[in-house]
Amino acid sequence: MAGNDPLSNALSGVNNAESVGHLAHTVQPASNLIGNVLEVFYDRGYVDGFEFVDDGKAGQFEVELKGAINECGAVKPRYSATADEYEKWEKRYLPARDYGALVVTTSHGVMSHYEAREAGIGGQIIAYVY
Repeated sequence: MAGNDPLSNALSGVNNAESVGHLAHTVQPASNLIGNVLEVFYDRGYVDGFEFVDDGKAGQFEVELKGAINECGAVKPRYSATADEYEKWEKRYLPARDYGALVVTTSHGVMSHYEAREAGIGGQIIAYVY
């Protein structure tokens, strides 16, 4: 059965692998958006690393897990938020203030909501991790 949302499938796979204690997970198919979200996870310290592997089709990401993710997932529908509204979405998707991160796609690329708030730019909330 094919999934309709590759980002949601990738994040639920990472979440499931983390919950059972695996140290690695393969995300397939790969996309630029999934790569950018994994980059934010890496920058925030939730994964040890990831690598793109070209399999002749869409490719895949080999993600090295470190056991730091309690929960992660895609936000659907993708809500728009201004720089002042990130706290409202933090309350909805994260368990506590300054614990975890929202992943936001902006006109300056994909980044965490901390970076977007600091830069004063809004965007669409696409994922969360804590």
